[in-house]
Amino acid sequence: MATFLYRIGRWAFRRRRLVTALWLGVLLLAGVAAAMAPSGQDEDLSMPGTESQKAFDLLDERFPQSNSQGAEARLVFQAPDGQRVTAAENKAAVERTLGSLKEGEQVASITDPYETGAVSKDGTIAYSTITYTADAVDLTGPTKSSLEDAAGKARDAGLTVEIGGSALDSDEEPGGTTEIIGVVVAGVVLVLALGSLVAAGLSLLTAFLGVAIGFGLISALAVPLGLTSTVAILALMLGLAVGIDYALFITSRFRDERAQGSEPEEAAGRAAGTAGSAVVFAGATVFIALVGLGVVGIPELTKMGLAGAGAVALAVLVALTLVPALLGFFGRRVLSRAVRKAGRPGNERTAAGRPGLGTRWARFVLRRPVTVLLIAGLGLGAVALPALSLELGLPGDESKSVETTQRRAYDLLSEGFGPGFNGPLTVVVDMSKSPDPQAAADRVVTTVRGVDGIASVGDPVLNRAKDTAVLTAVPKTAPTSGETKDLVHALRGAVSGAESGTGADILVTGTTALNIDISEAMSDALVPYLTVVIGLAVILLMVVFRSVLVPVKAALGFLLSVGAAFGVVVAVFQWGWAADLIGIEQTGPVMSLMPILIIGIVFGLAMDYEVFLVSRMREAHVHGASPGEAIVGGFRHSGRVVAAAAIIMTSVFTGFIGMSNPTIQTMGVGLASAVAFDAFVVRMAIAPAVLALLGRRAWWLPRSLNRVLPNVDIEGEALSRHVPAAVTVPDAAAPRLPVDWR
Repeated sequence: MATFLYRIGRWAFRRRRLVTALWLGVLLLAGVAAAMAPSGQDEDLSMPGTESQKAFDLLDERFPQSNSQGAEARLVFQAPDGQRVTAAENKAAVERTLGSLKEGEQVASITDPYETGAVSKDGTIAYSTITYTADAVDLTGPTKSSLEDAAGKARDAGLTVEIGGSALDSDEEPGGTTEIIGVVVAGVVLVLALGSLVAAGLSLLTAFLGVAIGFGLISALAVPLGLTSTVAILALMLGLAVGIDYALFITSRFRDERAQGSEPEEAAGRAAGTAGSAVVFAGATVFIALVGLGVVGIPELTKMGLAGAGAVALAVLVALTLVPALLGFFGRRVLSRAVRKAGRPGNERTAAGRPGLGTRWARFVLRRPVTVLLIAGLGLGAVALPALSLELGLPGDESKSVETTQRRAYDLLSEGFGPGFNGPLTVVVDMSKSPDPQAAADRVVTTVRGVDGIASVGDPVLNRAKDTAVLTAVPKTAPTSGETKDLVHALRGAVSGAESGTGADILVTGTTALNIDISEAMSDALVPYLTVVIGLAVILLMVVFRSVLVPVKAALGFLLSVGAAFGVVVAVFQWGWAADLIGIEQTGPVMSLMPILIIGIVFGLAMDYEVFLVSRMREAHVHGASPGEAIVGGFRHSGRVVAAAAIIMTSVFTGFIGMSNPTIQTMGVGLASAVAFDAFVVRMAIAPAVLALLGRRAWWLPRSLNRVLPNVDIEGEALSRHVPAAVTVPDAAAPRLPVDWR
């Protein structure tokens, strides 16, 4: 691999104009495709195979005139203080408001609160349910505007009016102040780490190009593949982070090769062959982990994984080809100012004879490995403790800001009709095989009303064929509470007993039940997925480092960093610690998609740092260095770059915390904390401490495995045999290079 990538690096350096033109052409094509494609919108989350999803599918089949998961709006009316919505003037205002919506093209039905009894016991709050023929993603602008205009008319009449439901749900647009701050921080870190504005700009430029191409492709495929805004933002987040990092690693290795006296083209080839090999492996681990998200069986999660994997693959291709090409264009300007002033790249090897921070830290760890290991390990363990209380769920209107009309509608409905009113359960009765359909429907109603925790049960609604009945059960507790979860299980157990006596098939569904099913499926898949990921990490690292103990150490460190990240997420989003700092107004269960997503992404990123840091240690070990010297050498060459990469990635992920989308907010906090823990605590403290204690045993590999495992040569040992070695010119006699050495 190293030799192959070495040739690619040299070819891209020589053919830099062609390579740059090709990538700009791809960018142009992606932009045109995105501009011509219709805009995609969010879809409802589904979980094929669950009872809830089966019920939704049955409703679509038996009630073709309606859409079981179609858009719905609830107009919630509250009378002025001291008045009732049943007063003549207020009632007339409500009826005028609803009457103005009846002519809407996408309106399927509108309920009258005074006919359906949708008025609170104290008479101060009433609501109307407006159902639509289309999903929320397909509602037109005029349809949404008419809903908002109708609410405005009622407000003009003195009523308080809020709009709940899915009708006004909107996509989260990528880009914003916090994301820009994250990118600015990344740019500053690059300048400080590389000592060159040009080198920093090169890493940012290539990352932006890869992200722009990926975003264009996702936009172009949004409608045919059903890609949502969350999918696009996740791809943007990942592509930007790894794109900067991969370009940084190759650029940094190019500068090291120049410091050792290599000619520019040779340095580009060697950078691609060594750091490029690590980039390929690191990118492959992220790619595999993200694609593996498809085994969970949630279409939205599969799309997120595939889009993220595509963004990572693009970042790898850009780093291996465009970065060497731009190195050819920028010339000496990618070197630090000190080296450019000295006129000899070789002078970058020394810095006033004083060892760098990475070297000093490595020597400190070597002197006190047990102390460092205990402090770091126990510290991460303490941070991970809240993860034992992890509760999974899917946020609804209750998690939105009180500044939104959806949240205010949610609060009004809870005030007027009870906390469970915002999460009704739908019981679907399939009576197609029942000898007495009416008796079956009546028995189900009686059974549901007898379940403890049900506040009210509506009358059954039959389809035209009279073979399917639907009734609505309102819980006494809030949709995301643990009591409601227990109620769903109790309700399903109760109605299953009614099936045998009636011959009917009974399914419990609704948004609340579907969310519970998805959360439980994610919980069940968490341990198997984690097992697969850990097993994959051990095997891949065993191939790379030709060692048994190094991969085991890396996998255990990964578990520590992920556990600590989960602890932070639980403390912030579930317990409310520091929630005000990031604009979280309502705590509750953690996003059910979050744990597996974080495991899949952090696995790959953790392996990035492991490969870039430990590969330099193994390279020194292979060339005869003692275990301690190998650790110091790894930190001397890669410590600063890995630290800069971790700060950059943490900054990029932190930039997404300010978005209003709960999924992206949770991902931002989880990924930022996981990267920080993994890079600075696990890879830079625990890893060298463990290696110091293991000594030469760290690189032990049984002979049987040594014969079986392939040799991927990630350190580029083959380059010393197949390509000329770098020639280092003695400082005293070294000729000064011309200004333009290209």
